[in-house]
Amino acid sequence: MPRRPVRLSSWPKPRPCMFSSYGRSVARLSSAYVPKSEFHTSAGSSSEGRRIHKEIPKDDNEVSKSSDDEEFDGIVQADFVFFDPKFDDFHCVKMLLQTYLDDKEWDLSGFVDLILTQPTVGTVVKVEDAEDEGIFAVVSALNLERYKDHKSMKEVKDYLLDVCRKPDIVKKLNGLIYQQAHGVGLLVSQRVVNLPPQLLPPLYNGLFDEISWATEDEPDR
Repeated sequence: MPRRPVRLSSWPKPRPCMFSSYGRSVARLSSAYVPKSEFHTSAGSSSEGRRIHKEIPKDDNEVSKSSDDEEFDGIVQADFVFFDPKFDDFHCVKMLLQTYLDDKEWDLSGFVDLILTQPTVGTVVKVEDAEDEGIFAVVSALNLERYKDHKSMKEVKDYLLDVCRKPDIVKKLNGLIYQQAHGVGLLVSQRVVNLPPQLLPPLYNGLFDEISWATEDEPDR
């Protein structure tokens, strides 16, 4: 089964992730309800990722910045595109995961590295033709056995056991993350608040497809 097409970036080096006014507009206003009929998904060509189109009402502050002579219809058109993660995405992914373990100080940079070193499993969501505006969502899965010796993964497991207060649940969780780690994956999922929920089904369906492909290619992983 063919894998999702990948669009390669021409960026010479990783750059900090900062949302422009356009990026903030997309992130903030995309919660407006739109019927399913106004969305469409399409499989991209060999140079494109998977795309979901969303038309987003623009807020009053953004409208006021427009020129008086320029006609404006109050709509921001955003094509959300799914990409394979790459090292250029480091700063953007790290920004999204800042609160992944609440306010705990831990090896977040090392954790992001794990996500980016397995591009066959995982997806980041950007806006088409505005890839440098930031990443709006990231989803991946990390096998607990494969990464058991990494500092960041140890810290995640310790955190999960620490915040779990029920002894019976702690016992089951301990078995899952240690004794049964070979068959357990940590789901990493973070998105900008108010990202259109219609993005989520294809995002997760794609993740499960990628896990199936990866286990076929590497059955011992």
